[in-house]
Amino acid sequence: MTPNSRTGAGRRSLAAGGLAAAGTAALEPGAAAASSHREAPLVSGTPQYDNTDLYAFVSPDKPDTTTIIANWIPFEEPAGGPNFFTFAEDAQYDIHIDTDGDAQGELLFRYTFRTHTKNEKTFLYNTGPVTSLDDPDLNITQTYDIELLKLKDQHLVSRTKIADDVPVAPSNVGKASMPDYDTLREQAVRELADGATTFAGQADDPFFLDLRVFDLLYGGNLSEVGNDTLKGYNVNSLALQVPTHMIVESADQPVVGIWSTTRRKNAKGQFTQVSRLGNPLVNEVVNPLKDKDTFNASAPWDDAQFLKNVTNPELPKLIEAIYKIEAPAEPRNDLVDVFLKGVEGLNQPPHVTPSEMLRLNTSIEPAAEPKRLGVLDGDNAGFPNGRRLTDDVIDAALQVVEGELVGAANDLGDAVDANDKEFGASFPYLANPTEGSRGPLAEGVDSGNDVRNQLGDALRPAGAGGSDDTTLIAASAGAGAFGILLIGGALMWWRRMRGRAY
Repeated sequence: MTPNSRTGAGRRSLAAGGLAAAGTAALEPGAAAASSHREAPLVSGTPQYDNTDLYAFVSPDKPDTTTIIANWIPFEEPAGGPNFFTFAEDAQYDIHIDTDGDAQGELLFRYTFRTHTKNEKTFLYNTGPVTSLDDPDLNITQTYDIELLKLKDQHLVSRTKIADDVPVAPSNVGKASMPDYDTLREQAVRELADGATTFAGQADDPFFLDLRVFDLLYGGNLSEVGNDTLKGYNVNSLALQVPTHMIVESADQPVVGIWSTTRRKNAKGQFTQVSRLGNPLVNEVVNPLKDKDTFNASAPWDDAQFLKNVTNPELPKLIEAIYKIEAPAEPRNDLVDVFLKGVEGLNQPPHVTPSEMLRLNTSIEPAAEPKRLGVLDGDNAGFPNGRRLTDDVIDAALQVVEGELVGAANDLGDAVDANDKEFGASFPYLANPTEGSRGPLAEGVDSGNDVRNQLGDALRPAGAGGSDDTTLIAASAGAGAFGILLIGGALMWWRRMRGRAY
C-alpha cells in the first residue's frame, strides 16, 4: 500500500470544517474489495441481476441537475460473444430516492427492458458493420421504458411513464463490427419531456482498484499492489440526469438518499428483490456470508439487523493479524452515525432514520478540481457526499478502517488512483466500453465494399435483399471480425466451386 497525494493542508481543512467524522459514511464497511462485484452467493450466479456500483453527484457541467449512474453485470469480458451482454427482460431495475431521511423511498425510477431480434436464423449479434442504432445489421437490440413511481410509506401515490421505447447502446463487439462507437453512444443519449436525460448501454467499468485483496489481503506483500484488476472489463449502465428540484424535498432540505435494487420475476410471476446497492463495498466485506443474501433482499428501513457488522467489523481484525496494524477499539461508534445517517452538517438530513444508502447534498457545488479522496481531503463535493466516478473509495476506505477518524492518521492505499480510461466531460460521463476485437484488421481487408458489407446483405431475413449464399454463410460464420474473415474465404471458395462442372 502506498502513500497517497493528500496534503497535510487538505487534512487540516477537513478537521477545521468540523467534519473530522465526515470521511467515513460508508467507508468503514468497505476497505478493499470490488464494489458489489459478485458479492453474495445467490446473485453471483445470475449476473444480469447483480448491481455492481452506484454513483450520484451534482452534474459538473449542469449544476442545476443531479446525475445518478447505476451499473449491473460485473466482469463483462468484451469479447464474450456471440451472446453479448443484455439487460434481463424479466427484471425491474429500480433507483430509489429518499427525500426526507425516513429510510423509505418517496420516488422510484423503474426501468424495464425488451429484446428485439431481426433474424433468428443466424447466431450473430450483428450481421455487418453497425453505423447507427437502427442499422439493419444490428441483429439484437434492446429498448426500455422508465416509470416514475411516487410513494408514501411504500404505498403507491402515482405512476407516470417518463420514457418509452428508448434504444439501448449495444455491446461493443469490435472495430470491424462497430467502427464508430462514439456515434452509437451519442444516439443512445435521449432527452425526456420533463427536462431529464437518459442513457442505457454498455460502458467501461468505472470502478478502479487492485482486486488481489481477496488473496489473503494482497498475499501479505504490500509491495505488489498497483494493478487495476477491472481494467478492460465492461458493465451495463443506467445513467439518469434529472433537474434537482424533481428529487429533493425542498430547497431547505436538499439532501437525498439513493439506492438501487433489482427485482426478478419468480416462477409464480411475482417480482422479488434479489440485489441491493447503496454505498460501495458494504455487502462485500462488511456483511458476513450468513447476511449477504438477506441484505440483498432487504430494505433500508430494516437495516438495524446489520448494525453489529458495522460496530464490530471483521476487516480491521484481519489487517491486524496479517500486517500487525492495530485495529481501532470496538465498538466503532465513531462510524455509526456517519455510516447510517450521513455526515452532520454536510449530508445528514434532519430527523434522519439510520439506514444504509448513498446520501448526497445536492446544494454543494461541484468542485472545480475534484480530489480523489473527497471529503477526507477537504473536497465536500465528493465521497461520501454522494460518489463521483473519479472518487477513490478504496484508498479512502482503507484509511478510515484503520482509524483515520479516531486519531490514527495514515496514508494507506492500493496504488490504483484513477480509472484506466478517462471519463467524459458531459452526460453520461462514462468511458466507452472496451471493444471485443482489439487488434488491427487483417491484411487485405479494407474499408471498401468487402466481405463485411456482403455479410450483412447475405444474412438479412427473406424479402430484405438476401443472397443465395445465405445457407453457407449462416453455417460458416464466426462471431466478430475473426468470423467475418473466415466467411470471406468460404464465400470466395464457394463461388469458385459453383463455376465448375461435375
